[in-house]
Amino acid sequence: MISQLRARISILAQIFWVFFRIGPSSFGGGYAMIPLIEREVVQKRKWMEQSEISELVLIAGSAPGGVGVNSAVFIGHHKAGVAGACMAVLGITLPTFVIVFLLSIFNHYFEHNHKIAAALKGIHGAIVALILIAGYKMAKTSLLDKTTIAIVIAALGLLLLTSIHPITVLASGLVGILLVKVKELLGLKVQMEKTPEPSSEQQLVFPEYYI
Repeated sequence: MISQLRARISILAQIFWVFFRIGPSSFGGGYAMIPLIEREVVQKRKWMEQSEISELVLIAGSAPGGVGVNSAVFIGHHKAGVAGACMAVLGITLPTFVIVFLLSIFNHYFEHNHKIAAALKGIHGAIVALILIAGYKMAKTSLLDKTTIAIVIAALGLLLLTSIHPITVLASGLVGILLVKVKELLGLKVQMEKTPEPSSEQQLVFPEYYI
């Protein structure tokens, strides 16, 4: 019983600490957090698979609220239930609260400081890079065929070239469902996820399957 309690406290502390370190990257919004979340959760901690984190981000982006906080909720709940979700939210929001609180206090003294303005411009550039990385990694798991590529191009064109409200682009989900049904009725092949690339070890053991 005591060992289980210690293990429970340990995983909750890990969840809090992981998202506490990610929290300051919220300067660029939720999508700037995605590369950091992926590195910590998938690569370092092995809490989730790459395919799972990609699907999670898509769901988090569709749900109300910030995508970073939503992702933290889902990951925390995945690891430790409701308590894990609470610790993840606390961890990811606490640094932001502290930073904004301190900035509001010292804003009067630094608002005309050229060095502070230059530092913020540098942060903006780094945030753009983080968002681009997040978009690239999402595209790798989401762009499955010509149909999904066409939907992305159409949605991007609508957002850039028209004054349409961004939320209406969510209708692309309905378009995707409709196109899948049409393909099924026509007897065409429907691809719902990418086939993982074989590792070098697999190719050495079963080379005939990868020629």
